Amino acid sequence: MKRDLMDIVCCPLDKQELELEVDEEEDGEILAGRLVCTECGETYPIEDGIPNLLPPDMREESPA
Repeated sequence: MKRDLMDIVCCPLDKQELELEVDEEEDGEILAGRLVCTECGETYPIEDGIPNLLPPDMREESPA
């Protein structure tokens, strides 16, 4: 995920801004981390450079 994507994404639940928390970044690409809603506090994971913006009840939990 590129940082400039933050200009267009918002929380799918309440349409508020998201804060970016980066765990792993390489060559300007965010590979792992999370997006956190500034209003409701819901978190959306970023895995393999792809943000999962599905509401929590629609996400499939992958086995560890």
